[in-house]
Amino acid sequence: AVSLPFAVGQCGNQVGCRFWDLALREHAAVNKKGMYDEALSSFFRNVDTRSGDNGPDIYKGKICSLKARALLIDMEEGVVNEILQGPLRDVFDSKQLITDVSGSGNNWAVGHKIYGCQYRENIVEKLRRTAEHCDCLQCFFIIHSMGGGTGSGLGTFVLNLLEEEFPEVYRFVTSVYPSGEDDVITSPYNSVLAMKELNEHADCVLPIENESLFDIVNKIHQMINSGKLGSTVKQNSLVTSSAGSGKTLQVKPFDAMNNIVANLLLNLTSSARFEGSLNMDLNEISMNLVPFPRLHYLVSSLTPLYTLADVSVPSRRLDQMFSDAFSRDHQLIQADPKHSLYLACALLVRGNVQVSDLRRNIERLKPSLHFVSWNQEGWKTGLCSVPPVGHSHSLLALANNTCVKPTFIELKDRFMKLYKKKAHLHHYLQIDGMEQSCFSEAICSLSDLIEEYNELDATKGGPRIDPSRLKIAV
Repeated sequence: AVSLPFAVGQCGNQVGCRFWDLALREHAAVNKKGMYDEALSSFFRNVDTRSGDNGPDIYKGKICSLKARALLIDMEEGVVNEILQGPLRDVFDSKQLITDVSGSGNNWAVGHKIYGCQYRENIVEKLRRTAEHCDCLQCFFIIHSMGGGTGSGLGTFVLNLLEEEFPEVYRFVTSVYPSGEDDVITSPYNSVLAMKELNEHADCVLPIENESLFDIVNKIHQMINSGKLGSTVKQNSLVTSSAGSGKTLQVKPFDAMNNIVANLLLNLTSSARFEGSLNMDLNEISMNLVPFPRLHYLVSSLTPLYTLADVSVPSRRLDQMFSDAFSRDHQLIQADPKHSLYLACALLVRGNVQVSDLRRNIERLKPSLHFVSWNQEGWKTGLCSVPPVGHSHSLLALANNTCVKPTFIELKDRFMKLYKKKAHLHHYLQIDGMEQSCFSEAICSLSDLIEEYNELDATKGGPRIDPSRLKIAV
């Protein structure tokens, strides 16, 4: 089973860079003999570089040259060039890259309408070529941000292309939402225009807020400084941007923030890559957690968060880890799932954890969580025996929960503030194929989504009623 990641735009490629780096470290820690195995094949090809053009794939035996199964797309060259000059340069080649020089100017319409049309054939050709190397293509991952022009515009264009070309392959999207203090003035427009596409064309969306990532990184930073996490931060620590000094955080917090998202994707795919007593297929997440096609936004929480800090820390008690996953502090968006309504919940556990531990903790937590009346047993669990590097166990919780609603309401409010004044609209409307109806349709789509969550919320706390069934004629 193979997952094919697409990194689109500056943010998407920066997160992608951290993801590939951490994936290689993880496999190196497990794969001591340097053999190309099934776990590696889920994200990497093993190629013989002696005959040009990357050579043929080598399915078994020693690792020759690993190439990531991925496409990197950005309409500015900066970040992709950094990757090509950095330690991961050998993992990618020019056939996996699509870049331009001018960027999308923080304009969704430029990314979606102009660059979408311009690069459509190129993207399809590279997509097909990459897919041909996969034995069993299980799902696509798109990593992008909602606020910029390329991530939101071209990112959602790629999503539509994937649906056209491979309609039967699941589409997972990791979307980084801008914060209220975002420095891109048009980010509310870009985000709402992109939301309409996500509503219609994604199977699962993992929304992540910059604000939450920033809070988490600050918390880790404070704990390191206060000595609560043990006195030592390892040299080349991940949270300190590979500089071994906590001070770097203030200068460049993005590496640490991107790490959190990269770890989320690593944990999400761990069951597909490694052995475990309860393996969870990625398609099962969508099948079990998305009861209504549009309500496919899953709130994620990670624990322990110190995996990201790479610090010497005593291992978190197992039961505490489960409690943390449902607490507000560990959510990757500003939300509190415990006080909202659950449609379903998935727990992906890694490390030396037994099924009985899972069951015990679900029973312990269940009374404090509100599930919809027709899905009281809406739990999906996965157990992967390989823990993250340097830890005994970890947990990723994915909740289909109405607590995403405030994020969407705030986005709608920020959109309306600009839209009522028609501020910056002309930048969008001068693009061919972009009309004012695009804006009204996008805000209607978002309003409908919020209304669907409102209707669910209205059922919370009511008596538990089993849904009526069809009567069987005798």
